[in-house]
Amino acid sequence: MSDKIEQLKEQLADSQKIVFFGGAGVSTESGIPDFRSSNGLYMKDSGTHVSAEQMVSHSFYKRYPKEFFKYYFENLVFEEAKPNQAHIFLKELEDQGKKISIVTQNIDGLHQKAGSTVVHELHGSTLRNYCTQCHQQYKINELELDNEGIPRCPKDGAIVRPDIVLYEEGLDQNVIQQAVKDIQRADMLMIAGTSLIVYPAAGLVNYFNGDHLVAINKSSIRVPEGTLMFKDSISNVFSKL
Repeated sequence: MSDKIEQLKEQLADSQKIVFFGGAGVSTESGIPDFRSSNGLYMKDSGTHVSAEQMVSHSFYKRYPKEFFKYYFENLVFEEAKPNQAHIFLKELEDQGKKISIVTQNIDGLHQKAGSTVVHELHGSTLRNYCTQCHQQYKINELELDNEGIPRCPKDGAIVRPDIVLYEEGLDQNVIQQAVKDIQRADMLMIAGTSLIVYPAAGLVNYFNGDHLVAINKSSIRVPEGTLMFKDSISNVFSKL
């Protein structure tokens, strides 16, 4: 482990443009569980069990807004969560003059809370919300809920939905293009806390042409040959740097 840490230190010193590609494992250390670990919900009216993925699908949101928002607020919104060592370490690298670009699959806004400047949110953010009719933007603490717990726009009464990508919805191509551009230009790509299973996000790794590919994940993941791999928690690795 210590040899690998020394290697990572050297690679960081040698890299100016660094892209950090992070998944759910980055946020779990801030007390945010991977929502896929939730058991979903039993729907009494239809007598069926709905999986976590189905709960946050576009069709479920449209058909059962009351149940969608109840599940959403209980399982995906963590307003009080604080940045952890991973978020803070990346901000420190930026403060040292490194050009840090973050590509995240998370929707918690913790990288921005830590002060990172360039954050590409592939799946959006729970901190941003918009009216589905007039498109007025609302912060999470500005939401007004009706008696069913559904956020409504004070102007027109339409549903205010979170600016996140639900299942069955496409990713924002502008965000993807910016992420690809940064990955193509990077000296180092650091992959952390992601299984690299979810596409198209996982395919972004293929755009990397730089010298230093680093992966940090608690479980084994498939990475190209020559990757500096740490089978460990992100904070454990970063605390040694």
